[in-house]
Amino acid sequence: MGTYEDFLKLHQPQFVASQIPELFWPKIWEKLKNQVFDAGLYFSIAQIDYEDSPKGPKDPVYKLFLSGETAMSCSEPNNVFLIDHAWTYDVTTARIHLNKVPGLLDRMCTIMGHSSPSESKDQKLEFILREMWRYNQFLTINSDSVEERLPLWYIMDEVGSAINHNDSPNFRVVPILHLTEGITYSVLFPRRDVEVNEEITRDFIENQTNDPELRRALLIPWVDADFSSEDFRQTEPEDDYFMSGRREETLPILHVSEKFIHNNYPSEKKLKVFTEYKYVRDYLTDSSFELTDSEDDADVLWYMDHFKDYKTLSTKFPQVLVNQFPFENVLTVKDLLSIICRRKDGDGKYEVETLKTCPRWLPTTYNLSAELIKFVSYFQNRKIKELDNHWICKPWNLARGIDIHPTNNLNHILRLPSTGPKVVQKYVSSPVLYDRPDVGKVKFDVRYVVLLSSVKPLKAYAYTSFFLRFANRPFALDNFDIYEQHFTVMNYSDESPLHHVKCEDFVNEWSKMYPDFDWRKYVEPKILKMLWEVFEGACAQEPPRGIGHNPQSRAVYAVDLMLEWDDNDMQPILLEFNFSPDNKRACEYYPEFYNDIFKCLFLGDDNPSVFHDLSSL
Repeated sequence: MGTYEDFLKLHQPQFVASQIPELFWPKIWEKLKNQVFDAGLYFSIAQIDYEDSPKGPKDPVYKLFLSGETAMSCSEPNNVFLIDHAWTYDVTTARIHLNKVPGLLDRMCTIMGHSSPSESKDQKLEFILREMWRYNQFLTINSDSVEERLPLWYIMDEVGSAINHNDSPNFRVVPILHLTEGITYSVLFPRRDVEVNEEITRDFIENQTNDPELRRALLIPWVDADFSSEDFRQTEPEDDYFMSGRREETLPILHVSEKFIHNNYPSEKKLKVFTEYKYVRDYLTDSSFELTDSEDDADVLWYMDHFKDYKTLSTKFPQVLVNQFPFENVLTVKDLLSIICRRKDGDGKYEVETLKTCPRWLPTTYNLSAELIKFVSYFQNRKIKELDNHWICKPWNLARGIDIHPTNNLNHILRLPSTGPKVVQKYVSSPVLYDRPDVGKVKFDVRYVVLLSSVKPLKAYAYTSFFLRFANRPFALDNFDIYEQHFTVMNYSDESPLHHVKCEDFVNEWSKMYPDFDWRKYVEPKILKMLWEVFEGACAQEPPRGIGHNPQSRAVYAVDLMLEWDDNDMQPILLEFNFSPDNKRACEYYPEFYNDIFKCLFLGDDNPSVFHDLSSL
């Protein structure tokens, strides 16, 4: 294991970040080196006897006490203890672990105080999957890989799990990653001097907030609280909200760039295109364009990363076009998208009986960083009315189905904001399904490629050929941890087969499945109208609250949506707008894809057989 100095080189950044007092570091090293787990010599676990009063679902099962004959000092370097982790996993593997790891299910039942001999294994398993959010802790590992930065969930051993919450705790429990072993542990140490027989407590939501009401909401997994009287209606935030946590960007000097570009498309000159994107380089073959490896020589800059300096572009290169718009993040960032979409019908509107919010094509969405109490109120009001309460919680800044949690468990949802910024959206609980002969009736989503060529005036198009993605298991409102039942994004996993159906074949099959809902005449017009209304909302206000006008800008987005049954009708439901989408499949299906896209955006060729003109709806 090396020397203490070697140990510190690796672990000191963790200790400093976690605010573990330096006086405990040598003892932590010594106990890790010798694998000393001696908490049992100093603490005792007591099971709580509720006697005649029944135990409530959130009442603790055990308590941990300081045993022995002497008090414990917080200034004594030896008073730090290793706690083992009984179970470490990510959410997608939890069910597999409980089914396959010998003894794990029974150990979790013991830790969580669930003793029902008559229950089946499946019943015990569902209890653990529901209850584990009251016991889960998480550790995030610094890494260049998005996947490796995702929270790693764990449940502490019997000693750690017996420690209960207190707003003024006497101990801290901090997770650490022993880098030499690649194993996670927790360290337990006193915050103040502790008397013999005193209960050991910690703060379950340490460092999360100083707001008493927000703390009360975040503590709901352990202590019930009623927020149903709080106003759950949403109002549009101020400018600083739109800028918070986002990269700064400049706006163009319009009077300069407008002298060069008036939406007059060149008719003779070949446009030089700079891009590093493989599929543009491979499939842009139209003779009106040629590729260049020099950004300085380009007429068109087609970037896959975010471009922010529109001021410099307009002053130094006013004749150059770029494939992004100023402040287009109001479309591509999930919490901002919900805000600009609510402009269609005005914030705060909802149906009193069903609590459905407006517009109907937008799933009710709350930002758990800024609107957590409003969300809890809305959730509790739906529960009071016995309305469906399934939700999907996701990061506002990630894509590809990463770190997404569908659930109807409020405890689960309330544990997630601590792992990073999250939005929570009403889950499409009554989706229109597609009958796969080899599988059954599965969820599917639809991807439309949309083009924005101008903000003032607003001009947008949708590519006529759309794209489908399908779940691999029949849909049901259960087993939310089973990815292939609830998700349709299969193209980022080698283990999940991708079901290919071209839109022409889909429309033919659709007419057999749903003859009363003609796709081209009934369903698609609703979708296209929704897309136009999203753009209207996005361009209704000036930056930073809306997309900025820039004559040099053109853009392509991928819009994901689903269909939901709504009073025996099909309602399109907007899922997200994707920045810089991966169009590999589009190119493989339709080799003229980028030729058509570039001719529309940069030559004004909006061929109606290739594009729906959204502004003409």
